[in-house]
Amino acid sequence: MEQNGESHLKEPLLHAADGASAAAARVSPRKERTTRKVMFNVRGMSCGSCAVSIETVVAGLKGVESIQVSTLQGQAVVQYSPEETDARTIKEAIEDINFEVDELQEQEIAVCRLRIKGMACTSCSESIERALLMVPGVKKAAVGLALEEAKVHFDPNITSRDLLIEAIEDAGFGADLISYGDDVNKMHLKLEGVSSPEDTKLIQSVLETVEGVNNVEWDTSGQTVTVAYDPDVTGPRLLIQRIQDAAEPPKCFNASLYSPPKQREVERHHEIMSYRNQFLWSCLFSVPVFLFAMVLPMLPPSGDWLFYKIYNNMTVGMLLRWLLCSPVQFIIGWRFYVGAYHALKRGYSNMDVLVALGTNAAYFYSVYIIVKALTSDTFEGQDLFETSSMLVSFILLGKYLEVVAKGKTSDALSKLTELAPETAVLLTLEKDGSVISEVEISTQLLQRNDFIKIVPGEKVPVDGVVIKGQSHVNESMITGEARPIAKKPGDKVIGGTVNDNGFIIVKATHVGSETALSQIVQLVEAAQLARAPVQRLADKISRFFVPTVVVAAFLTWLGWFIPGQLHLYPQQWIPKAMDSFELALQFGISVLVVACPCALGLATPTAVMVATGKGASLGVLIKGGNALEKAHKIKTIIFDKTGTLTKGKPSVVQTKTFSKIPLLELCDLTASAEANSEHPLSKAIVEYTKKLREQYGSPSDHMMDSKDFEVHPGAGVSANVEGKLVLVGNKRLMQEFEAPMSSEVEEYMSEMEDLARTCVLVAIDRVICGALAVSDPLKPEAGRVISHLSSMGITSIMVTGDNWATAKSIAKQVGISTVFAEIDPVGKAEKIKDLQTQGLAVAMVGDGVNDSPALAAADVGMAIGAGTDVAIEAADIVLMKSSLVDVITAIDLSRKTLAKIRLNYVWALGYNVLGMPIAAGVLFPFTGIRLPPWLAGACMAASSVSVVCSSLLLQLYKKPLHVEEAPMTAGPGDGGSNLV
Repeated sequence: MEQNGESHLKEPLLHAADGASAAAARVSPRKERTTRKVMFNVRGMSCGSCAVSIETVVAGLKGVESIQVSTLQGQAVVQYSPEETDARTIKEAIEDINFEVDELQEQEIAVCRLRIKGMACTSCSESIERALLMVPGVKKAAVGLALEEAKVHFDPNITSRDLLIEAIEDAGFGADLISYGDDVNKMHLKLEGVSSPEDTKLIQSVLETVEGVNNVEWDTSGQTVTVAYDPDVTGPRLLIQRIQDAAEPPKCFNASLYSPPKQREVERHHEIMSYRNQFLWSCLFSVPVFLFAMVLPMLPPSGDWLFYKIYNNMTVGMLLRWLLCSPVQFIIGWRFYVGAYHALKRGYSNMDVLVALGTNAAYFYSVYIIVKALTSDTFEGQDLFETSSMLVSFILLGKYLEVVAKGKTSDALSKLTELAPETAVLLTLEKDGSVISEVEISTQLLQRNDFIKIVPGEKVPVDGVVIKGQSHVNESMITGEARPIAKKPGDKVIGGTVNDNGFIIVKATHVGSETALSQIVQLVEAAQLARAPVQRLADKISRFFVPTVVVAAFLTWLGWFIPGQLHLYPQQWIPKAMDSFELALQFGISVLVVACPCALGLATPTAVMVATGKGASLGVLIKGGNALEKAHKIKTIIFDKTGTLTKGKPSVVQTKTFSKIPLLELCDLTASAEANSEHPLSKAIVEYTKKLREQYGSPSDHMMDSKDFEVHPGAGVSANVEGKLVLVGNKRLMQEFEAPMSSEVEEYMSEMEDLARTCVLVAIDRVICGALAVSDPLKPEAGRVISHLSSMGITSIMVTGDNWATAKSIAKQVGISTVFAEIDPVGKAEKIKDLQTQGLAVAMVGDGVNDSPALAAADVGMAIGAGTDVAIEAADIVLMKSSLVDVITAIDLSRKTLAKIRLNYVWALGYNVLGMPIAAGVLFPFTGIRLPPWLAGACMAASSVSVVCSSLLLQLYKKPLHVEEAPMTAGPGDGGSNLV
């Protein structure tokens, strides 16, 4: 929910942020209509009518979308469109009705995450958002129903975490702090030897004086301490050492890592057990009530004793049902009263209101029957205690099944969090790299720049860089890449991956919450917190759903009661032991409890939660429901060439000699000249020469001495190698040094350009002796992916900065018919904008480096080959591995998810559309079918469970396209044909 604040807060929680580029901001056509929030201190308000008058005047201004005025706090919060009005106009409008107004200036922004307890449907999450936004200083609040979390941006100079929690509790829900600001790097320590308050104060003061410690929280009952720290400055081992050093003999302090139970799992387990226990307790009372009311009276003489009269017409059965039903109604069912009270107090209604109304109507009507039976020896009536008690029991059963099913929606995310190993082997190294000592410690104790030993079969504990050894690492659990990736000194490794077959030493670069694994989890959790646009349907319906149901229930009661009193329908329609009032009441109660707003509220967030978690496990990180929804509409995809359709790693694919010089000697001279260059083409030539030497049995790392090395920008390099002038570059370099170009060389260059290869000429002492054709190979799956996209009805376009000849050749190989070449990054974004003006939904697939303007401009930006960089701001979807197959996976998963959401809505809406008329007795006159209230309650509970289970089926999602990577086959004259 957008509110005004710092510039970085003007975007939705999980959209492309401002970091992409200024160009991206200018060209993006998909920015939605923005709103801002301004807060005023208003002096002079004395009563509610003052607030009403301010609201009336300001709400009448053009561009004002909402206004909330608090008389007690003397503040007004106005949400407006900056395109139509501004804060000054609003301020002047309030001053014109004789109030003094001060605008509150923007301050620093803090962020906290809160766990919410007690939400049942969309109206619950909306009421929490409204309650949070009414807290002074809150800039933005987003509440996730399925995730059961809230993320709040607020001004810490105006409000605090405690006030936010208090606001949520005032709205009738529970709240616990998950994280605050930058306190994501936390460690929990169990202390021993602390025996007095003085010891506690000593340790706290010692910890607070350590540079880099942000916060220290004590739990004296459990003798534990929680420390939030900056990993760039300090680390857990230093903090433990400081605690131990603080003790003065004979005292001894000892601190060890303590892992508190995961709050989410603890809360969920507690909620599950709470509903289960309440259901079992309610069954203990409700089953006898049901037996005494519905079963035993049908089995004479077994149930005759229930009809024994105690006083006047009050029977033993009535008394027993009353005594057994009351605990269910007022003790076990108390949660519904509390929920309904807080909902009505905040001016909205939810499921609790419907349940409380339905059960109270049945219970107090039954009490009325008992009072009449006590006071009259001629009155006959049937109580409805079984309706009240069974209704509560079935609803509790439904909630129990629902929370169990909802717990399954985050299974994929839970598996990710469990990938990191519990322990690691820490090394102490000499300056020359020799190992002094090694010790096995908890992964949580690792600090930045630590050296870690990883043997075959072990997991990599944290992100780092290999400094010694070689191996292959299985990264499938993070990126989805099936094949192990070769790692050598200088290569990065990701925490949670598995070292396959070699011994490596890794230097830790990211620990704690900064690891790629933690960032993936944070990204997915944030995505699950964001609302999909399709959720707006449920939000709109929820605002009037419950009041409509209450009115419908009342009209149902009237519709049966009045005709019954006037004898407009046959008396035999009324069941035995009932009268027209009781029949009408049962129909009305059935309508109240059969309607289910929960199923509507759960239809979208549960599906988004499962889909984003499943996507993460497949290496596709989707930044929220908005990206998920937009991806299913894609009809055109724009591909970048280098690093997207191609591997982004140039290699020599063909060689040619124009003299009698041996190929190996030619390559030796070329590589020696190129050895000092950092250009990708130079690296490709050096790498090719090393492999060629290995084939000839020569030392692969041998290089000739080169002197007078010089780079000629845009042309190539020159160097003096073994007394020979070696020129390596393009036609322009040869012309600069007056090296003659024969027709044979010209023909070869033209042939290579037609094949989309870069021709590197080599001249020795100004005579062109050979050429190397360098190509950036196509990804092996590129052709199949483009073909599959075409079968999905999606058009593929290539946009690149390369020359037209290369671009057309690459496009022809993969099957792309539309090509735009020689276009700069901003031009790519403009091209996307042109396509969007034609009404096309456009996706951009790029490597996330030079493509950020285009990624931001597209309806859906996909950053491919991101590796450990999961925080790409400009992209909506991050593809963790370099495979183009995941483009199809992302779109297909989006389509499957939206289809599932629609199915959920069809079920939830269809259930209510069909269930309410049946509960109201539409079929009763024709078929005699009637939906008793307790059965209506069971149907209501089943609808929520069915929607959650429907969303859970997304966990069975499989990729639509599987491509086994294989080496590219060599074309005529390619690769090895010229090596011998």
